[in-house]
Amino acid sequence: MAKYTRIEVFLTMKETGVVPVFFHADLNIAKKVLKACYDGGIRAFEWVNRGDFANEIFSELNKYALKELPGMILGAGSVVDEATAAIYIQAGANFIVSPLLNENMARICNRRKIMWAPGCGSVSEIGKAEELGAEIVKIFPASEVGGPSFVKAVKGPCPWTSIMPTGGVDTSKENLQRWFEAGVTCVGMGSKLFPKDIIEKGDFKTLTTKVKELTKTIQEIKSTKS
Repeated sequence: MAKYTRIEVFLTMKETGVVPVFFHADLNIAKKVLKACYDGGIRAFEWVNRGDFANEIFSELNKYALKELPGMILGAGSVVDEATAAIYIQAGANFIVSPLLNENMARICNRRKIMWAPGCGSVSEIGKAEELGAEIVKIFPASEVGGPSFVKAVKGPCPWTSIMPTGGVDTSKENLQRWFEAGVTCVGMGSKLFPKDIIEKGDFKTLTTKVKELTKTIQEIKSTKS
């Protein structure tokens, strides 16, 4: 059962400004990555549904977060159907992220009051997602859909829309500034935040430093924007 309400999840994403997107088949490595993100200031973390037994690893990771990392909100991403969404919800996922728009997923998440962030690539899809109760929509793949200019164009006629781009976001201030100035609520970030060499070396101290720098940069950008 989810510990955090959909509004708590949304506000945390908005406040932190970034949602890490990560998967690893080794539970111990996943725990260390999660802890590094937590120590760096992250409070919402998307576990990618990738590979065999991904949901089982998530279940253990969520138990670890609940016990050792107070305030860390875990959710599941790359979920494309309602059956998989239900499995993660049963394991305590606080939010579900999808690369696509699936009405059946909306129903199952809304039934349990779980925040649902569907992937959208057009204004019509965004409108449909909001009609189905999406608090925030995922623009994916963000760079291919149109980048920051697409976000800005959407926010013109639809200023109420909350957007999280994933794909095409990196840790540089220049890149982040373009997205936040365009009007995103937060950004999703995977490989750019988790370089392969850092994970392979188990250099989690460097990862913590990298996350701290990222969260600081985002807060600086948001403060100048407001």
